[in-house]
Order: sequence, then structure tokens, then C-alpha cells
Amino acid sequence: MTIETKAVPSVSVTYARNGRSTKANELGMRPMQERAYDHRGEQYLLIKSPPASGKSRALMFVALDKLHNQGLKQAIIVVPEKSIGSSFADEPLSDYGFWADWSVAPKWNLCNAPGEDGGKVNSVEAFLKSDDRILVCTHATFRFAVDRFGIEAFDDRLIAVDEFHHVSSNPDNKLGAHLGQFIARGKVHVVAMTGSYFRGDSEAVLSPADEDKFVTVTYTYYEQLNGYEHLKHLDIGYFFYSGAYADDILKVLKPAEKTIIHIPSVNSRESTKDKIREVEHIIEALGSWEGVDSKTGFQLVRTEDGKLLRIADLVTDDPGKRDIVSAALKDSSQKTNRDHVDIIIALGMAKEGFDWIWCEHALTIGYRSSLTEIVQIIGRATRDAPGKTRARFSNLIAEPDATSETVTEAVNDTLKAIAASLLMEQVLTPRFEFKPKNPSNEAAPGFDYGENGYDPSKANIGFNEETGRIQIEIKGLAEPKSEEAKRICREDLNEVIATFVQDKRNLERGLFDSEVVPEELTVSRMGKIIKELYPERDEEDQEAIRQHAIAALNLTQQAKSTLTGGGAGGAREEETLNTAFIQGVRRFAMSVKELDIDLIDRINPFGEAYKILAKAMNEESLKQVEAVIAGKKTNLTPEEARDLARRALRFKQERGRLPSISAQDPWERRMAEGVAYLARMKAEAARV
Repeated sequence: MTIETKAVPSVSVTYARNGRSTKANELGMRPMQERAYDHRGEQYLLIKSPPASGKSRALMFVALDKLHNQGLKQAIIVVPEKSIGSSFADEPLSDYGFWADWSVAPKWNLCNAPGEDGGKVNSVEAFLKSDDRILVCTHATFRFAVDRFGIEAFDDRLIAVDEFHHVSSNPDNKLGAHLGQFIARGKVHVVAMTGSYFRGDSEAVLSPADEDKFVTVTYTYYEQLNGYEHLKHLDIGYFFYSGAYADDILKVLKPAEKTIIHIPSVNSRESTKDKIREVEHIIEALGSWEGVDSKTGFQLVRTEDGKLLRIADLVTDDPGKRDIVSAALKDSSQKTNRDHVDIIIALGMAKEGFDWIWCEHALTIGYRSSLTEIVQIIGRATRDAPGKTRARFSNLIAEPDATSETVTEAVNDTLKAIAASLLMEQVLTPRFEFKPKNPSNEAAPGFDYGENGYDPSKANIGFNEETGRIQIEIKGLAEPKSEEAKRICREDLNEVIATFVQDKRNLERGLFDSEVVPEELTVSRMGKIIKELYPERDEEDQEAIRQHAIAALNLTQQAKSTLTGGGAGGAREEETLNTAFIQGVRRFAMSVKELDIDLIDRINPFGEAYKILAKAMNEESLKQVEAVIAGKKTNLTPEEARDLARRALRFKQERGRLPSISAQDPWERRMAEGVAYLARMKAEAARV
């Protein structure tokens, strides 16, 4: 059976290429690095910025200052896997204006050392007793070292954790547990770095109490990509297919594009269970095999149009062959050679920390384990490089098959794909800066009120080029009171939205339950998430955070719909992203009498995603998905009923009566159902 692919036109964005993110200051620092360096004196520093923004070098600047000017004895750089250790190799920073160079003695870069982690723990002990300043090791080596030597052995040192999303507040996460102990003792400095401050399993990275101790430096995907010199377009597409993916992969894969292909895990339903044959099948689809390059180990394949492709196979079970290929990919002398390799085929490799600036297409078969992984894979294609104006990410996902035993798994993959699409729309676009609307105020500085001046009947929308934020006024919007809540609304809404869209029940109800009341999602479910994420914030701040998060999510969806007439995608070719996106928000705002928070709460945040899904998936498969979801439909839980009852009391305070079960407003009826549910629970408990 041949593959039938249908693209989900999920995300397509265009950037201004203003060059800002690649320009260095007099110390050799790019904007993100300068932003991090400004906070170099903080004991606990969290750097959230996308791939290729220069987090490794930012850490070098901060660590050198801590070692030379802040009295710390040593710096220990902790990375998730050995290949990422090369990101912290020697750098002559003084050549670019800094006052010191970054130098790691070869014996202290344990990512390059032979042997198992257990043996490397001895090297950590030797380093701690030495006068040397910098050590690089893996997360595993560091965990074993802390277990053996104890927290106290690391006093007065900097612990820098790269790819910080590997940490979790779950007690079973050893690195997270150790970090909590370090923070409780208070004798180390910590710099945490990540491109995605959320986990695929929805676990919190840090406990709320520990997270409060960190000063956060945020550099957004939008700032990074809008500030490039060369890359202008980024497309993200999901493709549903039936049959075997390898039979007709060229419907998605273009041999002329520099591509990283991630084949499915052998345990996934997309896999044929023979990964070697899958690689061979892809190579056969691309052209005629002409041998292996003896120096690099690359497969040589001649396409029908006569082009010779150089293909790096990182899937092979032969460690000798794989090591030769890996070494060739890491060859620093070839970094600027666009023709060094054309296609890389991988399974578990070439994800986070993998640097191939020429990559134009990240093609992933089968849904990967988490949203975090998707963000990391997309990051492989978002490096800036001369002549590279467009990049894309494609995810091939098998359609649910009613005759298959894995239909439930297929539905789960579909939901995850939608969640990833929704999240990436937030990550890749400008951030919002919301303000309560007050018609009596004069025009606020920096706001664009249009040709006709201030109009109190319309939402006012502007764009701050310096901050890369869309500024918008919303009637009835709650303002955060505490400084931390203001910071969350300013910097952490994407993390809130990631938690919301990863919740399977939210997706199932929002996409496939025709009876769902939008406020159940926007008010009740989002409210519950906010309480769990920020339990230390008071009720006022929690409600302000909830409103800002839902406004950001729903306005992004409505802007997308307005721009494309109900489909997805982004800016038109002749418009930059910020211009087109603002126009989308503006058109939506103008289509209603007044943009207020009550209106935004009444929009199902998954409505636009369902329209895309209905276009991308065949009718039979879509019905199968809906049937699976309908079979899992549940009513209220006690926790949800209690939340509804609390909101019903607020309703009574505002209107002088409790919500009515016969009300025309579906949200009022839902609150009344919550009150009735609790009454039944109380009556049943009294009868026992």
C-alpha cells in the first residue's frame, strides 16, 4: 500500500531578519548573552532561550566572572550526554573583547574521557581536590558523584546544568532531588540553561519554592529568529499517512534539502521493527547506492537527476561505523562546508545540542516522546546560515486504523501532535503584553491607535519593536499585583500554556465534545492548572495569570484563523510575521463590539485546531478518533465540582443568587451542576 499523506497546515511564519540576535557588543556578547551576563551576580540563575542562541557561551561569560570576581572555587558544567560536552570546549573569548578566555584541561572534560560513569566519578573527586577551575561531565556522572561524596563536597562552587528540562521536581528524579538539596543548603551557585522549560511528562521542573529562588533570563524564539540575517521562513507541518511510511517517503522528503531524518523507535507502531531495513529503504527511495566514503563513512547515493547525495547513517548497530560517521559530523574543519553532508538519518541521536547549521528540514517519523523533544528537534533546523532562507519541520504520523489494536495509541499520538502545534504557535510568535482597558485614559505611549485615533469601542493594539511584544488592551482584564505574578505574566505564559495543552482531558473535551462549555476549559481547567503551578500566589494573582494565559492562547488562535480564513498558517509572503500577526489580532478585535476577558473566556481554545484536523484527516479516521474519545467521556470529578461550587459562590456575591440549573447560559448551568453534585455527595455521605 502506498502512503497517503495529508499535511496539517499548522504553523508557517515569516521573520524580519533585522540581524539583532547575531550582533555582538564590545565584549563579544550577542544580545541573549549580554542579558544573561547582566545577572551574573545572582546565586541562582535560569536561562531560557532557544537552540543556537548561544547559551553555552553565555555560561562561559557568567562562570568566568563567578570564578574570578565572586570568590567561587570551581565551576562544574553538567550536560545530558557526552556529545554536548563539545559545546563547552576551549574558546578564545579575549579575541572578541572579553577579559578572559575559556579553557578546560583535557583531563577535566569527562565527556571526552574513556570508561564508564563509575570510573569518571573518581575523576570528579580528583578535580574537587585540585586547584583547577573547570570540569565538564554528564548528568549521570554528576549524580553518581553527589551520591558518593555528598552535597557538602560541592560547597562554594558553581553548578551549571545544561538542558535543564531533564530535571524534575518528582522525587524519583535524582538530579532534581540533588538540586533541591543544593538549594536547601545554600552553599553553591546554580546556573540552569534550557531551550524548553517544560517537560513532556508534564512534571514540574522545579518545585514552586525552589523556582522562586531563581532569577530568570528569557530570550524568546521570536527574538532569536527575527534577529537572524539569513533564515526568513519557518514552516511546521504534520502529515497523517496510512500504509508504511518508507514506501513513499519522498512525498515529504526533498532530496535537494539538507535534512535530518529521525526514524521511529523500534517500539513504536510506526516502526517495521527492522530499523536497518528502514534506513536501506529510505536510501533506495532516494536513488542508486554507489558505495561508502572511506574517510567519513557517509553513504553515497546518486539521485535520478544525477546529484550525488552524502548520507550519514547514525542508526547502524556497528559502533565502529557509527563512530566514524559521528566523528565526521563533528569535524570542526567542515562546519562551514555546506556540501560536507546532505542527509542525516538518526534514531536517538542528533537532537538536543547537535549543531548542523545547514539543516533545512527536520523530518520526524512517528510522534516522539514529548513536546520537549519536538522543540529540540525543530531547533536542529533553526540555525542561521548563509543562503538558507527557509527551514521546516515535518512530522509523519500514522492515521488511526479502525481495524488495528493500536487505535487508542494512534489517537494519543494525534492529540500530542495537536498539542505540539498549539505550543509551537505560541513559541514562534511575538509575545503579548496585556493591559486593562480604561477608556478614560489618554493614549498610552507606544500604543498604535490607528489612523482615526483613540476609539474606546475597540481594543487598542500596537507592536513594541524593542521588546518584540504585541501590546493589547482588554476590558475587564485582571492585573497581577505581586512582582512575581507580573514576571509570570510577562515571561512564563508559554510554560503555562504548555501544561494546559499537554493535558489529554483538555484536548479530548475541547476537540471532540460538542457539549463542552468553553469556560470549563478556559476558567475551570486553566484555573486548576494555575493553582497547581503557583500555589504560593494569592487568589487575585492566580486569576490574573489565568486570564493572561487564556488571552494569549485564544488570541493567537483567533489571529491565525482571521489571517487564513479558518485554516492555519502564518504571514503572507509579503508581510513580516509581526505585521501579519498584529493584523490578524486586529481583525478579530474589530469583528466584535468590544474585546473583553469574558468574550475571550467564551472561546474554545481548541476550536481552530479541530478545523485543521478535519481538513487533514480522512473522514473515516476522524470518526474513529471521535468514537475513541466518546468512549472515555467522564462527568464531573469531586475536585472539579468543588471548583465550580466556589465559582458559584462568587457568582452569588456578584448577582445576589446562585446559578440556575435551567439557565440559558451554559456556563451558569455548569456551575449549578457543580453545586448539585456536591449536594448529592453530602447527602450520600450522610446516609452512610
